[in-house]
Amino acid sequence: MRVQDGESGVKVLVTGGAGFIGSHIVDALREAGHEPAVLDNLSTGVRDNLVDGVPFYEVDCQDEAGVKAAFDDFGPDAVCHQAAQLSVSRSVREPKYDAQCNILGLLEVLQNAQRVGCERFVFASSGGVLYGDVDSPAPEDTPANPISPYGITKMAGEEYLKFFAREHGLPGVALRYANVYGPRQNPHGEAGVVSIFCERMLQGESTKINGDGKFIRDYVYGPDVARANVLALTKDPPSRFEAYNVGTSVPTDVNELAAEVYSACKSQTDKTVPEPTHGPDRPGDLRSSLVDFSKIKGQLGWEPRVQLGEGIPTTVEWFAERVGV
Repeated sequence: MRVQDGESGVKVLVTGGAGFIGSHIVDALREAGHEPAVLDNLSTGVRDNLVDGVPFYEVDCQDEAGVKAAFDDFGPDAVCHQAAQLSVSRSVREPKYDAQCNILGLLEVLQNAQRVGCERFVFASSGGVLYGDVDSPAPEDTPANPISPYGITKMAGEEYLKFFAREHGLPGVALRYANVYGPRQNPHGEAGVVSIFCERMLQGESTKINGDGKFIRDYVYGPDVARANVLALTKDPPSRFEAYNVGTSVPTDVNELAAEVYSACKSQTDKTVPEPTHGPDRPGDLRSSLVDFSKIKGQLGWEPRVQLGEGIPTTVEWFAERVGV
């Protein structure tokens, strides 16, 4: 499904396209000359992220009739499935709800993609929750070791993607994200530590670091992740199913991250910004999570462009405009 120069663009249905990562993917697809549409139930996505002229279907992925109607109306060539329940800690408390969103919703979209003859299905997976605790950047052949229901649903999602590739000839790509951050991330909830820190600090509210803060993460910028999705949708991988890590391989613990955000917030507001304090550990958290992106660099030509020292100030600036400081 490689798109050559001069060819018409690809019609891509982006589930979760009103959300943080999904809306950046919509932007990247349009900039590359493709034709996206958005399917989103707006449970966490927001209307402000929708773009005039881009078809929008306000539908939950578990809604059989609604999903079918959206596919029939838009007629996509490919699907970029970003819709999901994102919180690890919520998955620990509510594993049934997590499975309903992340497995049953995926299956409804997969079945319709196969029904209408889509040529590519890209699935938002997760490197951190699949690999478990790792001391060095994990390559894709690292044995899966999820410790949360959220990680289990991502592992199951990849297996369903393999099944549809094998049995129905639907080419699938799983993108295993590291910790994604950036403008438009939702600070309301339990996922997205950067966005939570940004909004609270800019409003002069206290922030808490879970446990000792020595939790190592690999932070990757949202628009960089969007570029990886466009490549996965339009370049031909070597087989009908491929999994790729999308991260930076750079370790940053939460204490270091909080210090970066704190410094950037102080430069954006005249308010007193309280220094972060420490609270209890959060259930389901890994001590260390890093991914190796060499495979996607070699096969699709992707690598991160924005490092944390640039991405955090840009993200803080976006949140500063949003909260009016």
